[in-house]
Amino acid sequence: MKLVVFGANGPTGRQVTAQAVAEGHTVTAVTRRSAEFPLSDPRLRVAGADVLDPGAVARAVAGQDAVISTLGVPYSRQPVTVYSEGITHITRAMTEHGVRRLVCVSSTVLFGVPAPGETYFFRKVLEPLIARTVGRTVYEDMRRMEQIVRDGDHRWTVVRPAGLFDADTVSDYQVATSRLPGRFTSRADLGNALLTEAVGDLHVGAFVDVRTTEGVPGILDVIRNEAFGGSK
Repeated sequence: MKLVVFGANGPTGRQVTAQAVAEGHTVTAVTRRSAEFPLSDPRLRVAGADVLDPGAVARAVAGQDAVISTLGVPYSRQPVTVYSEGITHITRAMTEHGVRRLVCVSSTVLFGVPAPGETYFFRKVLEPLIARTVGRTVYEDMRRMEQIVRDGDHRWTVVRPAGLFDADTVSDYQVATSRLPGRFTSRADLGNALLTEAVGDLHVGAFVDVRTTEGVPGILDVIRNEAFGGSK
């Protein structure tokens, strides 16, 4: 299968790319920093392009079977538009070139309900603080992105992970179309879920939660390492 990955040089994008190549797919990895991309393979093409450049996006999308977007930016007090502008260019390019399958990443926060079995402090204090204050502009733009995806006529799936952390291998993670218990998703599991959705054409027209249940870190470690890194 021919796949194009946007945001390919982020931690999740590299996971998707590496796993896809290992499975024998042909991958176009799109990144603004192509010279820094650490992966190479005969089945991999690295395209230096900015998702905010519609012409570059269109050239990357042409001839593909599916699109995977792993765009991510840091939390900021300033308005964020990368998600919505990027997905606008991606979906227009898909329409132009007749590419139907789209899988992209947002956040479990956008389910709008607390995780089952979560503590009072996390539900009422910590997660609202992150969603409505620290990460407000990021989540607002994620919502705009999701609406653009939903309003389109492509075969889409939006994957909504929880707090991201690094892991060496894919685990026996959980997937559901409603919010799952737990606070964390490894990037290896997220990458695998994105690839599985794109290749298997699963959960079309749905928002999907993905949750890691083994080897998860402590919440303070994740907040310290990830909250302001902005890397998907």
